[in-house]
Amino acid sequence: VTTFTVPEDFGSVLDKQVIGPTTENLIKSDFPVQSFKPKVQIAFQGLPGQCSREMEIERRRRLYLTFNIAQLLASKGIDSNQLMPRHHDPDNMPTIGEKEDPVFPIYLPLKIFDNDDYDCRTPEDWISLGLEPGSHDRKPVPGKALLPTDDVLGHEDPKSQKLIYEWIDVGVLDYDKETKLYLVHKTDKNGLVRDEEGRPILNGGITPEG
Repeated sequence: VTTFTVPEDFGSVLDKQVIGPTTENLIKSDFPVQSFKPKVQIAFQGLPGQCSREMEIERRRRLYLTFNIAQLLASKGIDSNQLMPRHHDPDNMPTIGEKEDPVFPIYLPLKIFDNDDYDCRTPEDWISLGLEPGSHDRKPVPGKALLPTDDVLGHEDPKSQKLIYEWIDVGVLDYDKETKLYLVHKTDKNGLVRDEEGRPILNGGITPEG
């Protein structure tokens, strides 16, 4: 009878029993699976011989994973570090002879180009991708954000000349309708979105205490 006694750490015993390759996704992630799926305009039920909706979603997902926004901008001659406005440096002001305008920097506000008429999803749709079926907790949504590498100086003076801006993997936590801004959180070295105590950040970071 003792043969059928289940040990208390039965889960750890199963984890050690690895018998060849597996199709299970062993990568831990704080992002829902559906948040990586692209939106397609294809009927749920197609005719025989046509590309199915599931196949088209998987094809686009793999295609989009090959894109790198930093490389795409660099191929067009755009330096991502110059996309953020900076304070004027009076000691290194370019002259007119250098064919650079010393008064107006090479910068235009984002709102000039920010047109969402043809966006595939509204901001509310993007945020709702963090909701998993049967769960009341909203997880972060994966994204890329142009952020300073120095978090301390970036919060104190986002327009400092010393800052270096790069495209960084983030988790989108929330969206503000009035300011039309997203709240994001940098991922750690393992690609997880965690707070200072190592806990997953849910529901936009709002705690039960408010």
